[in-house]
Amino acid sequence: MIPDFAAIVGPGNVLSGTDMAPYLEEQRGLYQGSALAVVRPGSTKEVAAVVRACAQAGIAMVPQGGNTGLCGGGVPDGRAVVISTERLNRIREIDSVNFTLTAEAGCVLSTLQAAAEDLDCLFPLALAAEGSCRIGGNISTNAGGVAVLRYGNTRDLVLGLEVVLPDGQVWNGLRPLRKDNTGYDLKHLFVGAEGTLGIVTACVLKLFPRPREMATAMVALPDPAAALSILAAARAASGDAVTACELIPRIGVDLCVRHVAGARDPFDAPHPWVMLIELSSSRPGGLGEALESVLADALERGQALDAVIAESGEQRKALWRIREGVPEAQKKEGGSIKHDVAVATSRVPEMLERCTAAVEAALPGVRVVAFGHLGDGNIHFNLSQPVNADKQTFLEAWKAMNRIVHDIVADMGGSVSAEHGIGMLKIEEMARYKSPVELDLMRRIKTAIDPQGLMNPGKVLP
Repeated sequence: MIPDFAAIVGPGNVLSGTDMAPYLEEQRGLYQGSALAVVRPGSTKEVAAVVRACAQAGIAMVPQGGNTGLCGGGVPDGRAVVISTERLNRIREIDSVNFTLTAEAGCVLSTLQAAAEDLDCLFPLALAAEGSCRIGGNISTNAGGVAVLRYGNTRDLVLGLEVVLPDGQVWNGLRPLRKDNTGYDLKHLFVGAEGTLGIVTACVLKLFPRPREMATAMVALPDPAAALSILAAARAASGDAVTACELIPRIGVDLCVRHVAGARDPFDAPHPWVMLIELSSSRPGGLGEALESVLADALERGQALDAVIAESGEQRKALWRIREGVPEAQKKEGGSIKHDVAVATSRVPEMLERCTAAVEAALPGVRVVAFGHLGDGNIHFNLSQPVNADKQTFLEAWKAMNRIVHDIVADMGGSVSAEHGIGMLKIEEMARYKSPVELDLMRRIKTAIDPQGLMNPGKVLP
């Protein structure tokens, strides 16, 4: 029997039938689920009551934030209740002296960015879905984004959490402390767990001084190895003020110019690769000169073929539009097989060379669109279907392409999921690449915290 959720959250916050549709489909359309109901609690107390009711009835639960995930982690299987955190959208406290922000899990990421900016601070987590993703989902997937090089992943930005456990108990770990050695650091169990251990309802996040100066450039390159040399020089010359370093291949630029409104190639001639590099500092003065000096030296050495430095906010946005437009542009080219992988930054050129040669040999005509976060070694090694190929036939090669790319990445000591999580999409990969010891430890933790196995079953763990 399904519990009387309406008595807990109100009739208008229990959805059924066609009203559930927006909560049941994964963003890329890879998974279409079904659910017993969608429940939208408005407080931690209501979340706890809903979870207790589900636990007592033996009903599985699927926590969901903005439903912007890319691996099916928030898709229910028909025997579960979706617990949406969208109504948990209050900012509880901002402490500009302690540089912390305490917010509920349903707050949209861009709302938190704006709240920090209003107090002359910065919350640095930044990613394409920031206008719709919610901080609870960011925490549950340990989201990355474009500023990881300088500020770290979401895990590095979380000081404390409030979590409803699978039996309905509430763990209040909302501590705004940077030092706390009182036993196990429990918050790290829930960051990146994708809702399999509990439901994050609130968090304490780190803030930083707002940047007073930015220097942004797009640099034309002969190859990815040249980008690493320029990155290293920029870090040294700027006092390690490089915030972002993004790599884009020729095909990525071409697709953006073709399909993304307002996107244009800033260079007069085509180049094999481009990098977008951005420096920022809370102390104004000197970054522009440092970047100019680094690029002048790179041009002299032949590491850079050309360079454009943004001279205004609009020019900066125009350069970023090329990087941000790659995923959108790829959709217009038919089927896309995507890989979210990471290797040591120094080995990115080797990974690109090996993976490209392997997939092109296995699938003639495939178009490799490998782009992303060079600064932290996270490359989105995406494959667009051959020109005029049948989309469905191409997508049937997904597992074969996974095996090729992921085997190479694993051989290089890398990760087959850098920032998107595991969800359902990569469960087989977990079984293949995680050691038996790691998997056993993870299963023990899951069993200890969720002995009934009701919290987001079928995700993360094979």
